[in-house]
Amino acid sequence: MEKECPFCELNKEKTRVIWEGEKVFVVLSNPRLMKGHILVIPKRHVGKISELDEEEREELFKTVLDFQERILGKIAKGCDIVQNYRPFQKEGRLKVYHLHVHLRPRELFDELYEKSQIHETGIFRELDENEKDEVAGLLSKE
Repeated sequence: MEKECPFCELNKEKTRVIWEGEKVFVVLSNPRLMKGHILVIPKRHVGKISELDEEEREELFKTVLDFQERILGKIAKGCDIVQNYRPFQKEGRLKVYHLHVHLRPRELFDELYEKSQIHETGIFRELDENEKDEVAGLLSKE
């Protein structure tokens, strides 16, 4: 357990744990981006998915998929599943160095889209042949 990790030192009386398994638990995100924004968090302190053992990965992904279906059936028509690994960012209220997966209920033209994602079209670029070859070479398993 890391020193003062908010997910390792979780106050279950203060935090709304909505499900707990053997290896992971699910909480309402606080702060949240939208109503129904939840986090699926491994109980063991790790930073990346690759650091999970097979049982932890299996329970994490089964839980993510189960709660995605719950969101789609009861809260929204869409659901973003996001996991960020950004060790270059300073830890704080919006950045925790303990692996967690965000499930964010989504609707067409919701607040996140209107304030942020509407601008994505100006960021995306066409993939050129040089970049394709370079990145494919860097990421090749050979």
